[in-house]
Order: sequence, then C-alpha cells, then structure tokens
Amino acid sequence: MKIKDVKDSFGKFFNTFKIKREEILPSLFILVLMSALNVLALSKYYVAFSKTHQAIWGLFVKYYRVSGFDPITYCILTEWEPKYNIYRHPLLAFFEYPFYLLNTGLTMLFDKNMAQVIVAVLLVFFAYYTWIFLYRILREIIGLRRSDSVLLSMFFYSFGYVMLTLMVPDHFAVSMFMLVTCLYVCGKAIQKGKQLAIWQTWVIFIITAGTTLSNGIKVFLDVLFVNKKRFFRPKFIILAVIVPCGLIWSFARWEYEEYEAPRKRAQKQKKLAAAKKEDAKMFALFKDTTSLTDSTQIAKAFNKLKRRKMYEKYVADHKQPWHAHKGTPMGKGEFMQWTDETTSRTDALVENIFGEPIQLHKKYLLDDVLRGRPVVVRYDNALNYVVEGIIVLMFLAGILAGLRSRFFLMVLAGVSFDAFIHLGLGFGLNEAFIMSGHWIFIIPIAIACLFRRAQGMWLVFLRSMVLVMACFLFAYNITLLTDYFL
Repeated sequence: MKIKDVKDSFGKFFNTFKIKREEILPSLFILVLMSALNVLALSKYYVAFSKTHQAIWGLFVKYYRVSGFDPITYCILTEWEPKYNIYRHPLLAFFEYPFYLLNTGLTMLFDKNMAQVIVAVLLVFFAYYTWIFLYRILREIIGLRRSDSVLLSMFFYSFGYVMLTLMVPDHFAVSMFMLVTCLYVCGKAIQKGKQLAIWQTWVIFIITAGTTLSNGIKVFLDVLFVNKKRFFRPKFIILAVIVPCGLIWSFARWEYEEYEAPRKRAQKQKKLAAAKKEDAKMFALFKDTTSLTDSTQIAKAFNKLKRRKMYEKYVADHKQPWHAHKGTPMGKGEFMQWTDETTSRTDALVENIFGEPIQLHKKYLLDDVLRGRPVVVRYDNALNYVVEGIIVLMFLAGILAGLRSRFFLMVLAGVSFDAFIHLGLGFGLNEAFIMSGHWIFIIPIAIACLFRRAQGMWLVFLRSMVLVMACFLFAYNITLLTDYFL
C-alpha cells in the first residue's frame, strides 16, 4: 500500500460529493423539502429543549415522543457521554464528540442549547447526499435514463419513514446515508472491475459498524461481492475481517467497563439503598398498625405482605406497554433480550414492514409501542392496502428482474440479513418500522431493475404507477407529519 494511492483514493472519494449539473435541480427539491420538514420537527420541542441548566436526560428522553425514536443524540451533544447501547453503537458517541464541542461553544455564545439546530443541519446533509447517491445508483450503476432515476429517487423520499428518519435525532439517518454511500462506492468498483483494498475495507467497516454494529455484516457482504474469490484469501480474511472485528469488539468492551459498568453498579447500589429504605418504612408502618405482638410473627407476616406486593407489582408491570408489547425473547443476554418469538410475522410484515414505513398509520400516529401504541395498527381505508399491494408487487417483480445483476444481488444480500434478524429472530419486530432506514432503499433499486427490463407500454405503465404512488404518498405522509408536529 502506497501513501500516494491512499491519498488518491481519498481524493476520489471526496470528489464524489461534488454535485453534477444534471443533479442540481432535482436535488434542490429534496434540499428544500427536508429543510422544511426539519424546521417543522425543530419547532415542536425547541422552546423546551433549547433551555440551559436543565436535567438533560430526564428532559429529552421523557418529553421527546416521535414513534420509537430516541433523542439520545441531543443528550450527547449537550453533556457528552457514551449513552447509546455500547455494543450496538460502539463508536457513535465518539463520532459526535466534535459536535458536542460545537454545541458547547454555541451554548456559551447564545445562552441556548443548540443541539437541536446542529442535529437538524446534519440531518439535512444526510438527507441530501442519501438522495444524491441513490440517484447515482439508479442512473450510473443500474443505467436508467435521467427522468426515471429522478422519478424513483423522489418516490423513495415520499415514503413516510424515509422522511421521518431524516427528521429525528436518532442514528438511523446516519446508517441509511452510510449504507447507501457504501452501495454506491461498491457498485462503482464492480462496474469498473476493481477490488477493495484491506485499508479501504477497514475505513468503511470502522465508520459503518462503529455507527451500528450490525451494519458491519453488510459491509463485509458488499466487499465479498466486489472482491469475489479474493475475499477468502487468508491475508484478506485475517487483516480485513478478523482484525478490525477484534479491535472494534475490544474497544466496545473497554468502553463498557470504562463508562457503562460503573454507572450500572452505581444504579444498582442506589436501587438497593432505596429498596432498603422503603422496606424499613413499610415495616415501621406495618408494625404500628398490626395487632400482632410477637416479633417473629410480625416479621413473618410482614414478609408475606411484602411477597404479595412484589407479585402484584410484577403482574402490573407485565401489563404495561413497555413490557407487554415486547414479545417473548428467545433467550437472555445482551443481544438475545432483543429477540421476539411471539409477535405475528404476518401482521408485522403487512403493517410494520411494508405498511407503516411507506404509509403512516393515522390511528396512533407516531405513537411509541413502548408507551401505548398497539404492536399491530391497521389502516381504516382499503385504499392504503391497495397502495401497499401495488408497491409490494412492483418490488417483488423488481427482485426477479434484478437476479442477474451482481450489484442487485449485493443489495439483496444485505437486506436478507435484515430480514433474518427482524423476521427470523424477531429483533425489534414490534417496532420494525423505525429501523426501515437500514433496508428500505432496496425498493426503488428493485423497481429500477424492473424499469431496466421493461419496454414499450409496460414501461409507460410502470412509470405512471410510480408517479401516481409518489404523488399520493407525498400528499398523504406530509399531511400527517404536519398535523403531528404542529
């Protein structure tokens, strides 16, 4: 590996962010749209969240309610700490550290917490360049004409949870941007017959997996499709796969022991002390009110009362949405606790995977499953199911049309991993819609493969259907988003 080659590679990568002439006008629409939507989202909480000297975690997490998204980014930009789940997002808090410094300076300057504003600017950036790279995938790699590439890219941005993902302070917008960018970079490498070097794989993996660990699997799948048999060379497996995985896991372990373990120990001690104090208070009250006089009988009766109250609390807790809507996990542990073997896969597929991410549900609009929204919400209007059915049919036909494309098989392999963890393991299945940013870009890419194969009146028909769907979805979803945030 030569230093000059690394510099050239980085130079070429940064040149990909230059906007081409044919992209300027359509991308301006996305820039204006996403800027307006982020201002809309900002307005809902700005007065409360811009105040300084507040109890940060309680303020943001307690009062921010947009579906199941978490405002942890606001917390980190206000008072820096690795507050994300460390094993799932090992480097994300560190990536955000420069923006914490920026927010600290702006807060001192304006006496306002500017975390929301900084996040909104970043989200508009991710929204803009996600559109740019998706457009280029359709235009340069799949080979559609300009008008069709614009149509399908706009169609993608009409999806409810595409717009919403790019409006909320969670990690999904970052992941979607990185995954689409990675697909574009790998697609161009396939197109040019080039290989990804070990150091390039390192860079892509560390940034992408550091944001969301499961995305690292997709990076390796992408590199496998680019490098083909060369991926399995011992040197590449050891240096490009095993070593970075070991490093990022070791860093996550250190991060956990340094930041999370002390906090958990302190919380446990605090909880034990509070429970001991409450027990003493309850015992004193029981002793004052009971007719028993023998100390042994008093203790025995109190323990019986205590066990009954613990059972009542257990039953009451299991009726609460934050527990009842989780489904039964397949096992215990850091990762298996997120699985789900009881939630209906069919209902989840119809309503939470191909339903809500594309068309928002009017009932329980953007409510949180862990705060009261049912796991399965159905549309009142049959038209919504007609729209969903048409889009799913075009998507499935697109998969068949793209099976001969090495690039599309690469995209499909990554999304198959999402299907396995969501539908197979049930990971986050009760609120799968909030994770749609990790996979939903396959829909316009698959339909683009269908466009590529279609001819004559079939192509005209497909264009017309996508245009009608896009217009309907923009009107439908933006209306609901506006109603919610205003």
